[in-house]
Amino acid sequence: MTLTQLEYLLAVEKFGNFSEAAKSCFVTQPTLSMQISKLESELGVIIFKRDRLPIKPTEIGKKIIDQAKQIIKEKERLFVILQIEKGEFVGSLRIAVIPTVSSYLLPLFLKNFTQKYPKVELIIDEVTTDEVIKGLEDETFDLGIIALRSNHKNFITETLYYEPFVAFLPVDHKLMEKEKLSQEDLIVQDFLLLKEGHCLREQTLVVCKKTESSWIEKSNNVIFESGNLETIIKLVDQNFGMTLLPYLALNYIKDKKKLKQIKEFSEPVPKREIGFIYSNTFIKKHLLQSLKEEILKVIPEELISNKNGLIVH
Repeated sequence: MTLTQLEYLLAVEKFGNFSEAAKSCFVTQPTLSMQISKLESELGVIIFKRDRLPIKPTEIGKKIIDQAKQIIKEKERLFVILQIEKGEFVGSLRIAVIPTVSSYLLPLFLKNFTQKYPKVELIIDEVTTDEVIKGLEDETFDLGIIALRSNHKNFITETLYYEPFVAFLPVDHKLMEKEKLSQEDLIVQDFLLLKEGHCLREQTLVVCKKTESSWIEKSNNVIFESGNLETIIKLVDQNFGMTLLPYLALNYIKDKKKLKQIKEFSEPVPKREIGFIYSNTFIKKHLLQSLKEEILKVIPEELISNKNGLIVH
């Protein structure tokens, strides 16, 4: 039995197909098939049912695969221990980031990180919160950067910063007369929302939760739900409604006229808690710590602690 055979085993279990598994392992299909057959002969059991696609493990195969995952994980842990002892930062980190964080956070720190740690490969995927969780569960991702919820059972979370929400209004909106807004000012029908699955949508609805009377009438006759916050910003300019923006988005609004359309909230300011989420089996803690340090260098100091804020989940 070899570690390579176990890696081939896990690839087949992941893809349910010998051909795709071989591609992912950068070997030919006959080579991969032969090695798995040799492993089955050595163990004296059949690991995979080969009569249909996708290929599924047998009952004993499932137990062997579970053990193989532990063995491969321990091999990775050994290499991480050696890296830490040598002060090396190498390898890959698969990161999932929600869109309303990635658009505004990644440009702030990514260049600095890659220059400081040139041997670390960051593989970044922009997905919704539910997709982050699923990816962590099936080990597609090592780490997520999301707006943390009140309960993330079975996962470890680390807070990075607390990001206030601001309102972005059409120029002739009645709330433009106010210096600061409160939750009671918000009419839920007045909002252009992201599609379901985006946490900013849910957070917007929570911020508007006290405006029960707002369900009586609509502010316009267009219901538009987008997966892109930048599209919504353009529609606000066309007077189709208002939206909430995360605070870091203000770094990318260069038009001074648009900045006048921004309204902050009075205390307690609604905020979201941005942080890491990862499995309790995650082993690349030194890479995570380095990533955290580079992120916190670019976050405004007033966002590091939750002062006079109301966390929205």
